[in-house]
Amino acid sequence: MAYDKSEYARKRISAEGAAALVQSGSWLDYGFGLGQPDRFDAALAARAGELRDVRIRACLSMRPRAVLEQNPESRAFTFLSWHFSGYERRIHDAGKLAYIPFNFGEGPDLYRRFLRDEVDVACLKVAPIDEQGCFNFSAVTTYLRAVCDVARRIIVEVDPALPVVSGSETGIHLSEVDGIIDEGGSGALPELPNPPPSDVDRQVAVFVTSLIEDGACLQVGVGAMPNAVCSELARSGLRDLGVHTEMMVDGIVDLYESGAVTGIHKSIDRGKLAYTFAAGSRRLYDFLDRSPVCVAHPVDYTNLPDRIARNDKVFSINNTTQMDLQGQACSETAGFRHLTGTGGQLQFVRGAYASRGGRSVICLSSTYERGETPVSRIVATLTPGNVVTTPRSDVMYVVSEYGIACLKGRSVPERARALIGIAHPRFRESLEREAREKGILPRGFF
Repeated sequence: MAYDKSEYARKRISAEGAAALVQSGSWLDYGFGLGQPDRFDAALAARAGELRDVRIRACLSMRPRAVLEQNPESRAFTFLSWHFSGYERRIHDAGKLAYIPFNFGEGPDLYRRFLRDEVDVACLKVAPIDEQGCFNFSAVTTYLRAVCDVARRIIVEVDPALPVVSGSETGIHLSEVDGIIDEGGSGALPELPNPPPSDVDRQVAVFVTSLIEDGACLQVGVGAMPNAVCSELARSGLRDLGVHTEMMVDGIVDLYESGAVTGIHKSIDRGKLAYTFAAGSRRLYDFLDRSPVCVAHPVDYTNLPDRIARNDKVFSINNTTQMDLQGQACSETAGFRHLTGTGGQLQFVRGAYASRGGRSVICLSSTYERGETPVSRIVATLTPGNVVTTPRSDVMYVVSEYGIACLKGRSVPERARALIGIAHPRFRESLEREAREKGILPRGFF
């Protein structure tokens, strides 16, 4: 049924008019990634001199936020993020942003159960209205439907450049919207660069690929290393792979176009590539636009372990930045400095374990550079302040460029020995010595 065009006309509002709805002390929600507003953001920032203590939640900001580009002494806006982008990390380092800890798949429930009285205005970027009167959330389905369910006022900022996606809970109807910002042209969508894989990334990818079987259902994280895994899989000869992931990345597009992905063995979304958000190149966004093979779902559908486990042979691939000799994976901080977020790592590790024939892999390069000095990512003692993302009891496979360690069913001394074996050779002797000094490798063991 066609929508009421007069209702659309009544609800049109300028960015300045929408920003005028915000009062001091209000709670706002900017949504996620590609779906964060730009024109509203600029208009709201222009009111910094007259507002105080406006709190804004967002996630994975892919371009600068005008409300953050303020005088550091301004008390107008407080910005809170569910997961840091590189931009948000820099703003956090400057003391102008705070992280909200959560497991990504809990997002819809968090809004509906804990934040239902804390969204005064939601402003979300959407694709143009369709013939049924719906605005599509585009490739950031995540928890946006839940935000709309609890928001007192909903403003949509229309952007024709956004890809239109199909799936579940992918949009909002005109009747639910309080204001429509549709003036102004559309700029280019923000893109997430794909760093070229290093020799270390490629070697890790070879080891990871050796653990994957035909018909496996993949979850792939972000970064050069997971993209290298996709490239290696495309060359591996593996067939009939499936995709059930939180993030759609360019590497998955490459893998699909190689013919390795069919999804015919999946139990849910059979034959489809399932995801909850995308961030990458324009090529990725074009691939998703009205795609007959991709399906977007809310994040509680993609990320809750019981849902993940409905597919057999789930294979989860994620990165970490530090791991101790007991197998604790620290993937979101560097000491007390926050880097990213918990995201879906823990939920996919647990979902893969619960899947029949499932496996999870935590990848890491054995070292990183501090100045010109190499530092081991595998350590006897975690850096003070480091947050454990995946507990030792959940970690299954760990892969570095030096090999594979399976930690399931292993004692603490066995874990330490296995992880020392995939550490960089220059650090193995010192790791073993420290492990013995701390009692992780007791005398008489190994």
